[in-house]
Amino acid sequence: MNWFESLFFEQSPLQAVCVISVIIAIGLGLGKIRICGISLGVTFVFFTGILAGHLGFAIDSDMLKYAQDFGLMLFIYELGLKVGPGFFSSFRTGGLRLNMMGLGLVLLGTAVAIGLSFGLDIHMSDMVGIISGATTNTPSLGAAQQALNQLGVEADGAALSCAVTYPLGVVGVILAFIFVKKFVARKEDFKSHSPNDVDHTYVAEFRVTNPATNGLTLREAHELVGANFVISRIWHEDKVSIPDSDYRLSSGDRVMAITTDDDLPRLTLLFGEKTDTDWNRPNIDWDNVDKNLISRTIAVSKPALNGRRLGSLKLRNHYGINISRVTRSGIRLLATPNLILQLGDRLTIVGETDAVNRIEELVGNSTSDLKDPNLAAIFIGMVLSLIVGSIPINIPGISVPIKLGLAGGPIVVGILIGCFGPRFHMVTYTTRSANLMLRGIGLSLFLACLGLESGAKFLDTIMKADGLLWIATGFIITVVPSLIMTIISMRWWKLDFATAAGMVSGAMANPMSLSYANDTLHNDDASVAYATTYPLSMFARVVIAQLLIICFV
Repeated sequence: MNWFESLFFEQSPLQAVCVISVIIAIGLGLGKIRICGISLGVTFVFFTGILAGHLGFAIDSDMLKYAQDFGLMLFIYELGLKVGPGFFSSFRTGGLRLNMMGLGLVLLGTAVAIGLSFGLDIHMSDMVGIISGATTNTPSLGAAQQALNQLGVEADGAALSCAVTYPLGVVGVILAFIFVKKFVARKEDFKSHSPNDVDHTYVAEFRVTNPATNGLTLREAHELVGANFVISRIWHEDKVSIPDSDYRLSSGDRVMAITTDDDLPRLTLLFGEKTDTDWNRPNIDWDNVDKNLISRTIAVSKPALNGRRLGSLKLRNHYGINISRVTRSGIRLLATPNLILQLGDRLTIVGETDAVNRIEELVGNSTSDLKDPNLAAIFIGMVLSLIVGSIPINIPGISVPIKLGLAGGPIVVGILIGCFGPRFHMVTYTTRSANLMLRGIGLSLFLACLGLESGAKFLDTIMKADGLLWIATGFIITVVPSLIMTIISMRWWKLDFATAAGMVSGAMANPMSLSYANDTLHNDDASVAYATTYPLSMFARVVIAQLLIICFV
């Protein structure tokens, strides 16, 4: 049996793989168990790791550090890659408000920490470590330690207090969500106020009654009104057609336009009259709107089209069809000529059957091609994440440069590559299932290693110095601000539970609570809010950690 003992207890790369795999497998299995209707999901891997560390299981420290950092990078980067295509669009619609709420949570937690520092007589050099552990934000700990070293103050207390408060920092936010879900949230709070299918388009029908418009070409009308719109169909004397930009409008024409809510008044002024027909109601049978034209949604699956401008394909001129909308990552966009196509985009095409079939052959529409993972974008992104995370950022008044680190770099690079990668012909599309699997592997690795590292010294740390006081203080710093901001954001700012949970998870830099929210709600609203809030909140915590050292030590 010596070979079996060496497989789990004799430190080697093989032993590290075995121990981590067993921890993840057991943790994921236990995470499915529901107690009072509550299950912790992948977060249970963390507790399994703590138990394994306490029982004496250990792996090589370099292997542990590598697996933990790699897992965190993989999870954060894939999250950024997933929300990247729609990030800036969602940021414009609600990102500023989410970031202000996230900063409010950061400042509220800091105020609570300062009050507890004076009330419980905890030295600020230890309190910065408690804050870092309570908010699961290791970059802020690193910045605080550097500031302490520059002042000639011992930094071991910060590292010790962070280690002892980190486990409950992981769980505290989840417990706050469970409390809100059970005792505060109402049924309507679980109805997404910003659903996955975000529609940034509006279909309207107009009648040309404006004498100034009569005789204008569509190109001239577009230049005159200065609004973005796409003409899907025009009825002229009861004959339907798909017009090109040289079509001349005539009095009495009925025009179906895809535009936005904001541009409706200008288009009504341009054409003269908006009809009462509701073209935005669900379940419209577009194929029966008229006999000569059909409407079909086709996926872009040919890599050659990735990064091409929609207008450069000249589909309307060559095939006599019209693309009215483009759906990307659940967000419906106007099919403007300058829109950069991405692999996986869904094009809504209107035209004659033969023409639409030819377009289908041109763009691919092959789901099997889209299932192939694009691994190059992942590894290129990870290298760029390390580079961006290592760039020192100098802030006036702060003696130590700020770095985004292993958590901040991947989220920023993932968002940028997911959004702008196709412009450089980088294939960034992955299926939802592939993205979820990679995120799950990354988070499981991170939690298993984090628990294993914490479990080995958890009880010893509690018995040292003021361990129990630190734990209680950190738990308060975690739970109280999370509870307050979750409830306020839902009641005052009318956020749904998913968006509120994602915002709080991002502000607390807590991917485990995000995973709990995603497992509970089964949509991407929490992930979008997390990615929107995380970069600024993380950066603010790093700066605040150094300011606390400068002001109070």
